[in-house]
Amino acid sequence: MIWNRPHLLDIESLSPEEIIAVLDTARQFKAVGERAIKKVPALRGKTVVNLFVEPSTRTRISFELAAIRLSADVINFGAEASSLKKGETLKDTARNLEALNADIIIIRHSATGAPHFLSRVVNAHIVNAGDGAHEHPTQALLDTFTIREHKGKIAGLNVTILGDILYSRVARSNIWALLKLGAKVTLCGPSTLVPRVFEQMGCRVTYNVEEAIAGADVINLLRIQHERQRKTMFPSIGEYTALFGLNHARFAKTKPDVLIMHPGPINRGVEIASDLADCGRSVILEQVTNGLAIRMAVLYLINGGTAAPEPGGLN
Repeated sequence: MIWNRPHLLDIESLSPEEIIAVLDTARQFKAVGERAIKKVPALRGKTVVNLFVEPSTRTRISFELAAIRLSADVINFGAEASSLKKGETLKDTARNLEALNADIIIIRHSATGAPHFLSRVVNAHIVNAGDGAHEHPTQALLDTFTIREHKGKIAGLNVTILGDILYSRVARSNIWALLKLGAKVTLCGPSTLVPRVFEQMGCRVTYNVEEAIAGADVINLLRIQHERQRKTMFPSIGEYTALFGLNHARFAKTKPDVLIMHPGPINRGVEIASDLADCGRSVILEQVTNGLAIRMAVLYLINGGTAAPEPGGLN
């Protein structure tokens, strides 16, 4: 499969074959990360701009390191120290960056559709690093990659996403990726945060956490997105933890080979008991490692790289 997209804007528009192409390419880049010399010249001479108008730690650092590993020049651009604070439009900011020969712009923005807008007004390659509560495509790709590494496949797996679904861009991207690859997706959380409209995407919705996790092969926990909520969606954090948190009693009733996932940052003691986040079934830190390989693969592919290169083909 040859990847021929100049941007990565969402998961919804990708075909299953395109998703697999990214995962297979990322496997090669993960092998590169295990070598003594971890850099390859795939983006030598290219300039990558991290345009993060919304705060980020893991995603921004992961993209920065991915670009460096590919031998690109990297510019980190934050809204707080930019002309965006002075009223400059996103379009003008991006076109000025392009005038400085930016080849790839990685954008995180609070406005849904910001990456799609940029893809129409500049010639640079655009990567969506999270737009509002819409999508976070590389997070879904790294989550799917991690699941496939452990389970060998996605088709037929029971994946439960537990927590704040309504305001989560991670949830939306994961739902699209998992359903396209044949998984069965169950959503669970407070009814105010898991509306039944998600059933129209092909998910099962339940408000009984024990039922949601009992037969799950994967449990992906999401934090409460307080920064995106306009009002309190449940009475208290304590009540949320009591009703929906993954504690030891609930964990004891799950499958013995269940994977525990979380996109971070973790609110320990809220959505998950602190020691469960570090237990042997947790792959949370592996998700971070795999995120680097996925983002290397994405940057490589949108720049014209060939999907799923043969071993040694990245040297």
